[in-house]
This record gives sequence, C-alpha cells and structure tokens, in this order.
Amino acid sequence: MRTALVTGAASGIGKAIAIQLAQSGYKVLAVDQHVIAEAELTHSKSIETATIDLSDFKACRALVKDFGAGIDVLVNNAGFQHVCAIEDFPLATWQKMQDVMVTAPFVLTQAVWPAMKAKGWGRIINIASVHGLVASLYKSSYITAKHGLIGLTKTLALEGGEHGITANAICPGYVRTPLVESQIADQARLLNIPEEQVISDVMLKNAAIKRLLSADEIAAMALYLCTDAAGCVTGSSWTIDQGWTAQ
Repeated sequence: MRTALVTGAASGIGKAIAIQLAQSGYKVLAVDQHVIAEAELTHSKSIETATIDLSDFKACRALVKDFGAGIDVLVNNAGFQHVCAIEDFPLATWQKMQDVMVTAPFVLTQAVWPAMKAKGWGRIINIASVHGLVASLYKSSYITAKHGLIGLTKTLALEGGEHGITANAICPGYVRTPLVESQIADQARLLNIPEEQVISDVMLKNAAIKRLLSADEIAAMALYLCTDAAGCVTGSSWTIDQGWTAQ
C-alpha cells in the first residue's frame, strides 16, 4: 500500500484530496493546525490524523519520521490568506505565510526525499494557486509565497527526475472553501461593496466559467498526478482556473 501525507487536510481542498487518496487505496496521513474531525472523513480507517504547526520545522521533520513507512506522495496544500494593503501589511503575518506556504513544503520535501529516492518512485504535489501565476490587489504575501512554491516545484522536478520522483503544482482559481469564504468578507470590507459583488465582479471577473470551483475538482487532478500514467508529467503548473489565465 502506498502512503500519502496531505497538509491542510481539515477542510477544503486538503480534506478532499485526503479522502480521494484513501478511496483509491492509499494510507493517508492527514495533517492540519486544527484538530481534524475523523468522523467527517470517509474511509477514515485508511486515514491517520495529526495536529501540527507547519511553521515548526522540527515538528515537520519529526512528523515524517514518526509516521514510519516512507511517504510515497506528499501534498503540500496548507495555506492561509491575509488581505491587506502593502503599507499596512504586518511583517509577522508576512513571515508566517512564507513559513507555512514555502519553507514548510521544502522542509517536508527534504524529509520524504530519501525514501522516495530509495524506492525510485515519488510524487510531490504542491497546491499553488492562479495567484502563483498572476497577481491581485492586497495579497502581497500570498502571491509571493505561491510564486515561490511554483519555483520550488520546478527545481524538485529537475532534481527528482532521475530518481522516479515527479513534482507538479496545481493552480486553482477560486474554490468554494472556508479560506475563500473569509476572503469574500475581507474584500467586501476593503472595497466597500456587497459580498455577492465580490464574487461576480472581483473573483470571477476574468473567468470564462462563472462559478466557483469545488474542492473535489482539485482533488481529482491531484489524484491523476499520483498515477503511473502521469510518470512523465513533471515540473508543470496545472491551471484549473475557469479560464482566468487564458486572457
């Protein structure tokens, strides 16, 4: 049985990926800073859970070591958003976002890399964002982190290729998740417009398909990247963005 570690798995995209991997026969370690309600996880017998602050890099390394079996699939999904103008952006928040969304994925990759090399097979899947490709107002730290995560993905692909390790980034547009729900309220406050208008005039303004994505759609793409059929797919940024970046 192959194993997978999924971060940010308490809700949204991470939860959907953990469930779909378990349904496909993986033993999954689902990780989040919040306690994960195992009762909400289908195939929960195939899913172990752990609560961890990903900015604690010593704990990240211990997490991989304590899991025992070498990790076959690492899904770096955890992240959070802070919407704020440049001049008011708190430095501590900036640093925390970089730690969680760039450095933690690197530290976890370092921890799982030796076992993947030894097996001659591994999958690194980084959940970036359309904001890893383009920018928007008031999200300087998030956009910087997601651009950095795509750069890390490309380097991992180059170094992992000869060892059977692939690395890819998934770049979703707006997905109906708790993180996006909170952004709707933040943007409404900053722009002084109704929340419904944030969805139509801000989030979906540049989208060809005028609806928010579901977390299951992102999970399905992640699951494909784990298959042997995707063995030569590496170093890529997979957009699932309602046509946002087609313009």
